[in-house]
Amino acid sequence: MKLLEEYGIPRLNGSQIEDLSQKAEEAARRHILSRVSLSEIEKLDIAVETVGTKPITVSVDIDLGLNVSSKTYSANELADSAVAEAFEAVEQFLGGLLCQPKR
Repeated sequence: MKLLEEYGIPRLNGSQIEDLSQKAEEAARRHILSRVSLSEIEKLDIAVETVGTKPITVSVDIDLGLNVSSKTYSANELADSAVAEAFEAVEQFLGGLLCQPKR
């Protein structure tokens, strides 16, 4: 695992951390809703937690419950794939910071 310093990503400010968390949550939610309908979801809680600014540690926790009638996906497998999507969004966000001009 590479650290932020190795990528050259700057220290994140509060606004950037909030944006990062929001993008991760949106990616996870979008992934889940692209696989199952809202009516199949009994419970959906997505928590994105960040610790530090440089390096930053991000954790994503998804509590997903599907109706018994939903046979398309396993709730655990869908939650796991949504977590992976959230982390992909985090990587894209951080990669975008590399492209911004230094001030």
